[in-house]
Amino acid sequence: MTARLALTDAGRAFVTDRHLATLSTIAPGGLLHVVAVGFTLSDGVVRVITSDGTQKVRNIERDGRATVAQVSGPQWMSLAGRAVIARDPDEIAHAVELYAQRYRPPRENPRRVAILLTPERALGSAGLIDR
Repeated sequence: MTARLALTDAGRAFVTDRHLATLSTIAPGGLLHVVAVGFTLSDGVVRVITSDGTQKVRNIERDGRATVAQVSGPQWMSLAGRAVIARDPDEIAHAVELYAQRYRPPRENPRRVAILLTPERALGSAGLIDR
């Protein structure tokens, strides 16, 4: 099931302004693995760029459940769903382009992959998500 991400104008601004977020995945043994990340949301897909072989990549390959959460002052939003690892060069290039637009051009990384999270559930502060 894919959530209809009906963000308000404030919600769209919130996920395009330069904020860091957290990515939570399921670690071995069932505990949460939570790390700070930059992310983008485009065409209903959350994208995170990272290096292949990291713990978050291994976690997603084992159990695709993941959540990206962003907090800024009193505003917050979380997008939970299923994630996959993209190794296709075109998909990675697209994720890098989106990241560079929101944050800054990332450093070169020959081991780069993209995490693609399709939200199934969206929660957030009042005024960010159309209910």
